[in-house]
Order: sequence, then C-alpha cells, then structure tokens
Amino acid sequence: MAEISATLVKQLREKTGAGMMDCKKALSECDGDMDKAVDFLRKKGLATAQKRAGRAMTEGTIHSYIHMGGKLGVLVEVNCETDFVARNDEFKEFAKNIAMHIAASNPLGIRPEDVPEDIVKKEREIYQAQVAEMGKPANVIEKIVEGKLNKFFKDNCLLNQAYVRNPDITISDFLNDLIAKIGENITIKRFVRYQIGES
Repeated sequence: MAEISATLVKQLREKTGAGMMDCKKALSECDGDMDKAVDFLRKKGLATAQKRAGRAMTEGTIHSYIHMGGKLGVLVEVNCETDFVARNDEFKEFAKNIAMHIAASNPLGIRPEDVPEDIVKKEREIYQAQVAEMGKPANVIEKIVEGKLNKFFKDNCLLNQAYVRNPDITISDFLNDLIAKIGENITIKRFVRYQIGES
C-alpha cells in the first residue's frame, strides 16, 4: 500500500469536503490516485445516503429565485431532518443552487415517475414512429424506444440532469455529496417554475 502524504489528503479533502480519515482511507484504497479516490468517496457517500433514506425529514427551507428582470421565477422546497441543518449555510447554498439550476434547465419533474403520464405516452409514440421507419424487428424497436425514453428522463428529470454549474455530475450526485458531508437525510421535495407568457 502506497504511503499517503498529508498534502494529498488535504487536496482530496478540499476537493470533496470529506473528513480527513475518510480521505486518507480513500487514497490508501486507491493507491494515491486522486480521481479514483474522489469516485471512491462519492460511492461511499451514495451508500451512506441510501442508509439514511428512511429517516423522517420535517425541517428544511423554501428558496425562491427570480431571474431575467422578473420574467422567470422558481420556488423549491428542500427538506432535512433537523432545524440545525436547515440553518446550515451549506444547506441553504444547496437550495439556492438547485433553484438556479431549475430556472436554467426547466425540468418536468424531480424523478421519472413525476413526469405526467400523457407526456411520457406522447414521447413514446413519437419514438416508436421514428424507429418504425428504420425497419427493425419488433424486439429491437422496443429496446431503441426504451433507450430514447431513458435519455428523455435524463434530460428532463431534475435528479437525472447534469448539474448546470458542474456538468460532470448529476443533481442526484450533488445531493448525495451533500448528504455524505452533512450526515443527515436531505431531499428535494417539490418545485414550481413560473415563466412570463407560459401556462
């Protein structure tokens, strides 16, 4: 196992916000490879986030964001477990960044199941018509349609979208990183986006 320098641990800590011991362990497990260590910590954060998923979230914040001279506005509710975290600057900053992301990316829902069924049905019909033109067998058509639908959900569901301020990660990754850092269950509960001239 490679000897891990304090400088390397410090760099990883600055990059991820994880604890010193977690950073040291990640670097040891990944033979000092910074990129692999970042992935290692993100996966660990995801596992921790899943463990916390069942805990009740009765605190949080509602953040508003108004853009473009009052022509576009977003309200987002982000929940957490304790009032202490709800008052945390990092938590508030997260809510603000999510509101700004929603303003920029206009998601249709938080998760695929939040997208109205009529929109999903219409998209599926469009993809089926597009793929039918290719003259492929039925089982292949269905696989291609499912692939296109998955891409549609990736582009249009908040948690699946690439984060506008860092397209290398999704909103889900951004959320799980915060959960791992704060040590409490956090969820994006709901949002509404208003744009002048749109119903």
